Amino acid sequence: MSKPSIFVTRALPGDPTPRLREVANVIVWPHDEPPPHDELVRRAADSDALLTMLTDPIDAAVLDAGKRLRLVAQMAVGYDNVDVAAATECGILVTNTPGVLTETTADLAFALLLAAARRVVEGDRLTRTGGWKSWHPSFLLGQDVHGATLGIVGLGQIGLAVARRARGFDMRILYHDRTRHPQAEAELGAEYVSLDRLLGESDFVSLHVPLASQTRHLIGQRELSLMKPSAVLVNAARGAVVDQQALCAALKERRIAAAGLDVAEIEPIPVDDPLLTLDNVVVTPHIGSASVATRARMAEMAVESVLQALRGELPSNCVNAEAFSRRKQA
Repeated sequence: MSKPSIFVTRALPGDPTPRLREVANVIVWPHDEPPPHDELVRRAADSDALLTMLTDPIDAAVLDAGKRLRLVAQMAVGYDNVDVAAATECGILVTNTPGVLTETTADLAFALLLAAARRVVEGDRLTRTGGWKSWHPSFLLGQDVHGATLGIVGLGQIGLAVARRARGFDMRILYHDRTRHPQAEAELGAEYVSLDRLLGESDFVSLHVPLASQTRHLIGQRELSLMKPSAVLVNAARGAVVDQQALCAALKERRIAAAGLDVAEIEPIPVDDPLLTLDNVVVTPHIGSASVATRARMAEMAVESVLQALRGELPSNCVNAEAFSRRKQA
């Protein structure tokens, strides 16, 4: 019997692919840029499993081509780039890598919060370009973080991790989520409020919701108008959760003080995007989980999902277990 085939859409940190090569023929896309869509379709047609990244659009065309395809193993916690409904219909399992990146992503979210509040990137730029002429009591004044009010939108694992960090800064914590979290309220003193109240009372708003139809442009012109002029918006979730045009206008007109963004509606963000002309925004290139240890663990988790699927098991991090039943019945 010939070995199954696996297509990996980027070289993996720590290179755990030898584990896959023991049981399968493995092809790794050799470029830093994602494979074109037609290449994904072509590879899916010849593969038993795909190991994908959040930049790979795994749509119906890719899934329909994968007549042998058993699994799409996503090396990310989010999987809005995968048409899960179409995968389920085809009996194709979809997995992700939850939990392992929680603390690392929360670190980055809080780093953005601090950097935007204290104008760190702006100060660095001025220092490098000769803009630091002398010390002045009104030079580069920012916002205090300690003792301020933090509003967390989406109190999942990452939101909770951000809340824990906020307690170290003696921050008041408000949160809005689809459900209440009594344990977080008891342990962290977090207060459950409506989204409008959170936006109106918070000095910092940190977004930690998945991208779905209900959360696309969750923060738009109306929501931004509810925020304080001194407030800072942080987004380490997905770019389209925020209406980027509305945010750019609010920042330009100083209707809010600043923003710290790890994500954008279009990624990579075009270098001529007007958002990048503003001094009161910090933009990082979607590096929330980008630590050496975390990315290596994510890769290992995705590889383990592939191995489980090839053994005929239901992978631990499957997001569409119904597809497993469909495949067994087929």
